[in-house]
Amino acid sequence: MIIAGVDNRPPMLEKSMYDSWKSRMELYIENRENGRMILNLIQNGPLLWPTIVQKDGITRTKKYEELSVTEKLQADCDLKATNIVLQGLPPDVYAIVNHHKVSK
Repeated sequence: MIIAGVDNRPPMLEKSMYDSWKSRMELYIENRENGRMILNLIQNGPLLWPTIVQKDGITRTKKYEELSVTEKLQADCDLKATNIVLQGLPPDVYAIVNHHKVSK
C-alpha cells in the first residue's frame, strides 16, 4: 500500500534483494537534504574529526562547537547517514551491526 506523502522512512532491507535495496536506498538518500554529502559519507567513510594542539603540547580532537561550519555539516550528515541506514535494516540485521562504528 502506498500512502500519499509518506517518504520519511527509508526502504527496508530484504536480505534476498540487497541490490534492489541498495539502489532504492541511494535514491532515498539523494532525495534528503544534503543527500549527496550523506551518500558520499556512506560510500567513503565518516568525517575524520580534526585535532588541535593545545598550549601544553597535548593533541586532542576538536569538540563539535570548535568545528568549522563545513565540518559541522559533515558531522551532522554522518549522524544522518548512520540513522538512515540503521532504520532501513530489519531487527535481526540491526542487532548484528548496531554496535559497530563503521559497517560496510
